[in-house]
Amino acid sequence: MRLLLTRPEAESQSLRDRLQALGHAVDAAPMLAIRQKHDTGDELQAALQGVTALLFTSANGVRAFADANPQRDLMVYAVGPASALAAQAAGFTRVEAAGGDVDLLAGLVRARHSRGSGALLHAAGSARAGDLQAMLQQDGYDVRRVVLYDAETAIQLPPAVAARFAAKGYDGVLFFSPRTAATFVSLVQAAGIAGGAAVATAYCLSDNVAREAAALPWAAVKVAQSPGEAELVALLQS
Repeated sequence: MRLLLTRPEAESQSLRDRLQALGHAVDAAPMLAIRQKHDTGDELQAALQGVTALLFTSANGVRAFADANPQRDLMVYAVGPASALAAQAAGFTRVEAAGGDVDLLAGLVRARHSRGSGALLHAAGSARAGDLQAMLQQDGYDVRRVVLYDAETAIQLPPAVAARFAAKGYDGVLFFSPRTAATFVSLVQAAGIAGGAAVATAYCLSDNVAREAAALPWAAVKVAQSPGEAELVALLQS
């Protein structure tokens, strides 16, 4: 198949290699550009006082924290498998993964981390899907949040991608977050090429992602059995 990836560039490369190894032709149009903040060192160090566990809601948060601070002995609660793998790759040894969204991550924390066992720090981006800090504070947890990176939305599709999409040249487009799906929909509609979706399938990581993607007239919208990269690839292969 001819596929289009919409993830940020850092996440797209390994997936692109994987899909190409399976025989697919793959283009990339990152809908988000990740810009790490470089002036958060003092704020982060202060926020870490009394913290016994970190909360990561994306692999970008893992990378931003790892670049900003050398501490690796804290417990990590990750939103899903990709974030957990990124944490392990960064040198964290105690890592648990939730099922792929912030509600499930909050549930994992409630099940594994007692309120009296220390504060939690959420290494966050400037835009968030759900307010994890507020969810857990309502349950009596001490949760700090430090914004370590910005995720800036794309302002247009790459010209070659736009031309191919307009010509109905894609068999499938992969979406991993509601924000990237909504951005793609907006850019396609603004370019007047929504008809290119008519022959393509939107492959979505979750129902929340699918709701955003469904604004275009896809041939089909499919959702992974559970919110992980491996499950989305399995959906493609099926």
